[in-house]
Amino acid sequence: MAALPLLSVIIPTLDEEAVVGGVLADLESLTVSREVLVVDGGSNDMTVDVARAAAARVLTSERGRGRQLRAGAEAARAPLLLFLHADSRLDGEAIALLDEVAIARPPCAMAFRLRIDARGFSYRLIERGANLRTRLAKLPYGDQGLLVRREDYARAGGYPDIPLMEDVELVRALQRVTPVHLLGAAVTVSARRWRREGPLRRSLRNWILLARFLAGTPAEKLAASYQPESVVHE
Repeated sequence: MAALPLLSVIIPTLDEEAVVGGVLADLESLTVSREVLVVDGGSNDMTVDVARAAAARVLTSERGRGRQLRAGAEAARAPLLLFLHADSRLDGEAIALLDEVAIARPPCAMAFRLRIDARGFSYRLIERGANLRTRLAKLPYGDQGLLVRREDYARAGGYPDIPLMEDVELVRALQRVTPVHLLGAAVTVSARRWRREGPLRRSLRNWILLARFLAGTPAEKLAASYQPESVVHE
């Protein structure tokens, strides 16, 4: 019987053929034993073919990022789980740190620093705000990647099946069972979702949504103000 991997990487997808190959190529640089699970929510493009060509294990799930992430975690075999967005990129520093963390498996949850693949002061301001939020409030978003031990993920109840803020809800649950730390390395993400509305306008809306969610507004009500595609994969 083959030994279990040390790291399971879980990536939800929906029509991500243009970007998912990049992060899958980055993950090939890992030296630790790992498995990569791409959980597809019904893509109409070549996402699944790109994932299979990169030797990822492809699962299918009902559409919904929280639902897809939960399905991936249930199928994962490693003691350490890494949840990544499809438009993420990991440089050499991030890969080296992942190798170290997968072996050490420290008793905490971890997120990368955010780096946005775009020039401009507004993007640097967004990065600083995200990293400060993670450092002070211990509340990273899903686009920063989330590393968590399987037992802590289970104790926190896993990703909830809600249409929005599934990452925030999981991290809030994790805060009750384990520390949450900001890693020294960064994950680079596409600027596409900020460009659609303008970076500062988009960030302001995200902060307002977060404040409303933390104040008790149901995720379903918040999702009603989002475009359908944005609710699932941003």
